[in-house]
Amino acid sequence: MAASSVFKAGLFNHKVAIVTGGGTGIGKAITSELLQLGCSVVISSRKLERLQAAAQELSQKIPASSPAKVTPIACNIRNEEEVKNLVGSVLKSHGKIDFLVNNGGGQFTSPVANMTVKGWKAVIDTNLTGTFICSKEVYSAWMKDHGGVIVNIIADMWKGFPGMAHTGAARAAVDNLTKSLAIEWAADGVRVNSVAPGTIISKTAMENYKDFGPTLFKMSIPFSPAKRLGVPEEISPAVCFLLSPAASYISGETLKVDAGQSLYHSMWEIPDHSSWPEAPEGENTDTLREIMGPKSKL
Repeated sequence: MAASSVFKAGLFNHKVAIVTGGGTGIGKAITSELLQLGCSVVISSRKLERLQAAAQELSQKIPASSPAKVTPIACNIRNEEEVKNLVGSVLKSHGKIDFLVNNGGGQFTSPVANMTVKGWKAVIDTNLTGTFICSKEVYSAWMKDHGGVIVNIIADMWKGFPGMAHTGAARAAVDNLTKSLAIEWAADGVRVNSVAPGTIISKTAMENYKDFGPTLFKMSIPFSPAKRLGVPEEISPAVCFLLSPAASYISGETLKVDAGQSLYHSMWEIPDHSSWPEAPEGENTDTLREIMGPKSKL
């Protein structure tokens, strides 16, 4: 189970949540904390065996007195029919859907010059289209008539996302989608917000990036003002806050949980070069050349 929740016991008693990608990493931490707080959670992803293992592990930590339970259901969030089946199954077994956490997603490292259209589409379809499909289906099937809360997990893409431009584009789009849905669905009592984690390390993340994982995460440390990486258990409380009554007047917002990383500098290093056009000639040219040196076209 994740670290003990800072929220009061029973805060989400008898609530029901869907957490996509809920069996690993950030999603597992969110699921764990929701279960601690009495919320029943349906976790979904494409890999049923991994979901079942996570559900078994998490179930053993739920207190006997708690009404919470965790249920694994396989679902590819890029497939509309599978999402419809997921939502239908939750409503059949639990009778309602109070919360949706759109955490499922994925990406790979690649500069755009080496990225294929197939790879681009796969990341966009998962991170953006999957969020759209899940949100729309949960809204249409339940929240339109009963209200609810949606939290989308995005990323630190505020300075662009060089090296993973596909996920940067998708997450930026989800940030905007969050704002749109918050307005469109406000009259139905649906709040929609996002959480933007900084660089978060987990066993799953290390596995996903394979041999490059240790290097990637070690490279990230100097770019955090905290001078350390975050962990999933530092994201789940932010999600629980946005789901809770404490956030009853918050919608359309993105909460950055990144130790100020988004205010700091980029991991993408631009080498010294003289490839840009020369600066226009004028009264400041000599001053520029004095500072930059004679070889620079800037």
